[in-house]
Amino acid sequence: MKRYKTQYEMMTQKPVPALIVQLGIPTMISMFVTSIYNMADSYFVGQINTSASGATGVVLGLMAILQAVGFMFGHGSGSILSRKLGQKDVESATKIAATGFYSALFFGFFFMIFGSLFINPLMRLLGSTDTILPYARTYGLCILFAAPALVSSCVMNNILRYEGRAFFAMIGLTSGGILNIFLDALFMQKMNMGIFGAGLATAISQYISWALLLLMFILKNTQTSLAFKHAKFDVATLGDIITTGLPSLARQGLASISTMLLNNAAKPYDDTAIAAMAIVNRVSMLIFSAVLGIGQGFQPVAGFNFGAKKYSRLKQGFFFTLGFGTLLLGIASTIVYFHAGDCIQFFRDDPAVVMIGIPALHAQCIALFTVPFQVCNNMTFQSIGYKFNATFLSSLRNGLIFIPILLIFSFLWGLKGIQIAQAVADVMTSVVCIPFTVVFFAKLPKDKVKEEPEKI
Repeated sequence: MKRYKTQYEMMTQKPVPALIVQLGIPTMISMFVTSIYNMADSYFVGQINTSASGATGVVLGLMAILQAVGFMFGHGSGSILSRKLGQKDVESATKIAATGFYSALFFGFFFMIFGSLFINPLMRLLGSTDTILPYARTYGLCILFAAPALVSSCVMNNILRYEGRAFFAMIGLTSGGILNIFLDALFMQKMNMGIFGAGLATAISQYISWALLLLMFILKNTQTSLAFKHAKFDVATLGDIITTGLPSLARQGLASISTMLLNNAAKPYDDTAIAAMAIVNRVSMLIFSAVLGIGQGFQPVAGFNFGAKKYSRLKQGFFFTLGFGTLLLGIASTIVYFHAGDCIQFFRDDPAVVMIGIPALHAQCIALFTVPFQVCNNMTFQSIGYKFNATFLSSLRNGLIFIPILLIFSFLWGLKGIQIAQAVADVMTSVVCIPFTVVFFAKLPKDKVKEEPEKI
């Protein structure tokens, strides 16, 4: 690191593969730990009964809504500030960071208040059955209590990553995740608090994680600041953040809608089908975290170097991330494919749940080989500010392609159609991404050799 005197020099001069790995590994660890503590909730809740296990799938839709807003402000702010930092405009980057953070915090409180007031209809909308509702209501209220921390943490995490300080983001996220696992064991196994214990553990860990992330800014370990005086809630600033973050809103928002539709489609097959698909999605997300982590390591590299007009480094980063991500995800998918039954049984030792889950997990393991390509496309276009491309492609996997496939397949083939819908959507999404990639790299300019003068 001594070779690179400033963060800017490191982001624009260090060899791209080494830089992406350096930034990606902390993010991969963060994603892995986050997936583990989500799965820990599923494991401990699964010890109660199948209806409680199904509640985790219902509340997953609520968490997707909260994350959609958080990632909209987080990726929107991060993408813009990384390009501003690439242009050496720290003042503008700071304004964007502070505005994104306080906007997310406001929406977190909004969801906490209004979600709690309408908790029963909200849980039913997300796919809860009568038997699942008592568990989903309890768990959902705990998640809503943590909404301000959950939403604004997404912003701080992304600001740190886009600044090239993924290690600090990892500290905040992994600390909260590890704490959640220990609190799950304490509250549920030692204190017999049931599903309320799982929800309380998640809420406490979210606020601890939030405090640790905020501490990184208070200790001035960042180039930007979250001081309220820097926030500018004007139409231009908010509009830029929101439109740049729309791909994340579309991706996560549609994930919530698709989870709701998936749960409702599975309702006729009893709580076992909802529980099985919830577990399959959790396991798939654990595998997916490998490529998502390395992809998020690529995002600040793409934004910084696009802002600095070093386009060859962006191209090199894209193909390195694609290759490395495919290798990691391929290994993980293969291992899970051959142990699908064991993975599902670990979370819920119910033969009916395992029987429904195995074909769905097999299908997703095969299709996940195509996911790194679509991830690289989404992250490239969002990081460099290509808003239409990023929003459209982000809408495919969980929305524009998945939702019609789920509805048609479940109508034609019932439970079998539900089991394979996500896998088919993954393959089709990657196919649609191909022309966008070809056209983008064909038109990508040559590097700008001369450095811009630094802004005072």
